[in-house]
Amino acid sequence: MAGADEEILQEFLIEAKENLDRLERELVAAEKGGASPDAIAAIFRTVHTIKGTAGFFGFARLQGLAHAAENLLSKVRDGELPLAVDIISAQLAVVDACRQMLDWVEQTGTDGDDDYTALAHRLDALGQAHVVAAPISAPAAPAVHDATEATIRVDVALLDRLMDLAGELVLARNQLVKLCGDPALSPTVQRLDTITSDLQDSVMKTRMQPISGVWNKLPRVVRDLAGELGKQIRIELDGQDTGLDRSILEAIKDPLTHIVRNAIDHGIEAPAERLAHGKPAEGLLRLCARQEGGHVIVEISDDGHGIDPDRVRAKAIERGLLTAERATRLTPGETTALVFAPGFSTAATVTNVSGRGVGMDVVKTNIERIGGAVEIDSTHGTGTTIRLKIPLTLAIIPALIVSADGECYAIPQSAVVELVRIQRIEQISGTPVIRLRGDLLPLVYLGAVLGGKATGATVVVLQHHGQPFGLVVDIVHDTEEIVVKPTGKRLRSLATYAGATILGDGRIALILDVRGIAARASLGSVKPRAVAQVVAEVVAAERYLVALIGRDRRIAVQLDQVTRLEEVAVSSVEHSAGIEVIQYRDRVLPLVRLGEATGDLLNVIVCSGTRDVGLIVDGIVDIFEHCTDGGPAVLDGRVTDIVDVKALAASMETA
Repeated sequence: MAGADEEILQEFLIEAKENLDRLERELVAAEKGGASPDAIAAIFRTVHTIKGTAGFFGFARLQGLAHAAENLLSKVRDGELPLAVDIISAQLAVVDACRQMLDWVEQTGTDGDDDYTALAHRLDALGQAHVVAAPISAPAAPAVHDATEATIRVDVALLDRLMDLAGELVLARNQLVKLCGDPALSPTVQRLDTITSDLQDSVMKTRMQPISGVWNKLPRVVRDLAGELGKQIRIELDGQDTGLDRSILEAIKDPLTHIVRNAIDHGIEAPAERLAHGKPAEGLLRLCARQEGGHVIVEISDDGHGIDPDRVRAKAIERGLLTAERATRLTPGETTALVFAPGFSTAATVTNVSGRGVGMDVVKTNIERIGGAVEIDSTHGTGTTIRLKIPLTLAIIPALIVSADGECYAIPQSAVVELVRIQRIEQISGTPVIRLRGDLLPLVYLGAVLGGKATGATVVVLQHHGQPFGLVVDIVHDTEEIVVKPTGKRLRSLATYAGATILGDGRIALILDVRGIAARASLGSVKPRAVAQVVAEVVAAERYLVALIGRDRRIAVQLDQVTRLEEVAVSSVEHSAGIEVIQYRDRVLPLVRLGEATGDLLNVIVCSGTRDVGLIVDGIVDIFEHCTDGGPAVLDGRVTDIVDVKALAASMETA
């Protein structure tokens, strides 16, 4: 096909797909909200346009099917037939068939050789004099009007080229700002900096598209799947004008569809069940989008029966995802998060809708791949909300520039929580941790993860699976807007890198993938919580927390008696009834001084017995497994005295 004809054909494909999308929305809206004469006329015009353009290009199958649909709609428009559910279903089937033919046109230049005779006969049968179904009676829906006068269609390749040029300009700006030391040039450089930022924002906006481009397909998904499952579901959309980069929109299309299908299948109950529980027969599925800073928050909520934590734990044990003992120690949030585990599903049977355990796993993987995060909040019997936190764009992002083992790296600012200076590192079952506001934060040395040295004095606190961990680096330089460049083919298989960039001083820096760093460091099961919780997650067989007394002596405390580890200032120790105490969480905590306790800070193991008590020790060694009936035990090859916390607390109460 000649160049001009090819260009015209591409315009036809774009317009035809837009018309089909609009037709689908109008039909679903008419079924839900009623159809006014203006709405029916708009539907008829859309089908007529598709038929006319298909005939112009000689696509006989596409034209013939659109003509059959148009004949049926003309009778509806003229009042000879009501716009019944059966007619809407047939018209939606026409939409699907037309999309298939357009795919053939795009790939082969013809409308394919599929046979749509049965669908054409179905349309003809629906157009007879007799009424096939009750008309849809509802308030008239407003007519759909397209406001396209203020817009033009621009080739995507041109927008991508503009974005690349804007990125190069940002890099040049960064280098100029770094190199400029002449005071006379400073005003000019500052002006260039401002213009570059404004130009960058404007170019990025040309790539922004409203999220409605993805959402508009969901009412059809809800309609078809709800009908297949015998459910009544109303969908509400809020924030359709919220903009996202087109590449981000493409990436979230499948995750959103998975979430919606899951809510319909697993979340919202059948009408009879809802009525039995005092709910309206019609369920509600609500999607809301809003912008917060450099992110867009998308919430998908349903008023179904929510997630049953007992059922989730039972399924996780059945599928071997965790042990029964571990399941009893899961928090409500951890239990709910199991639905994102690979291979997990609560479906009793495998159907064409669910049961294979891949849907929610795909959601989490795809959202995290673009630098986003997924949270889930569910109340059994009430409903579920899934919250997606998505970056606005992936092309130009703010990043924290750090160094480790002599090399510079960029960390997306969206993943950075805070910066902390290392003061004291402890070991819990071989994992280095620091105490951060009462919790234990697992550490990862960036140099060691990337094959270098485990050095550094600054911790960059990052988020992974909603849980923070500390990335230890040598130097933190500054924040900088960076242009994300894809890595070469040889590096794309390395999950630790999300791309590369050129810094203001001309150096090339690799962009770190926080998810890949955490996976490589095997942080999947490490949670930054209180000691008793961290200890419980190491392995089920571990039972004793071992502490150091003086230089050589060791004592051990059963883990189920450990509540927390605390650092207490010596100045906060008071006396009551002849014993040392501290004010701890609105109560008085008695202390037992087992160690030498030199220095300004005391290491205190907070234990629970007949009453709470704090054991002052000189250091924490590690966690070990041992079976003993009392008295000393051999732990880690050392003779260790087992502390009977209950007896100790009871003796203090007697005293």
